[in-house]
Amino acid sequence: MYGDSAASRKRAAQLREQGGDIRAAADRLVAQAESVPWHGRAADAMRTRIKERANHLRAAAAHHENAADSLARHVNEVDARKEAIDGIQRRTTALVAERAELATFDLPPSGHKDWLTIETPGP
Repeated sequence: MYGDSAASRKRAAQLREQGGDIRAAADRLVAQAESVPWHGRAADAMRTRIKERANHLRAAAAHHENAADSLARHVNEVDARKEAIDGIQRRTTALVAERAELATFDLPPSGHKDWLTIETPGP
């Protein structure tokens, strides 16, 4: 079989969690900068710079979330293919067992992607 779906789903969850952590860190950074009892042009410049950096962090968090979404979609596709392979393999194996003329039919290894394109001879 192809792909460890559980491991991939776990990684997608980790990416989402990391995105949340990064977003929370950005929020804390801005809050800390805003709470500094410092006033003047330099303080305003520092706060502006911190807000810009926080926006970069939020963008990184969004990238983590996008990666998690992409990985989740990929895992769903892999699972669909694995289910299709399993179904085709079961039906074809049963057909070969029922029909003596197919006894020499060369079957792919169990779980192999070639099950998706297998063509059995006859009706």
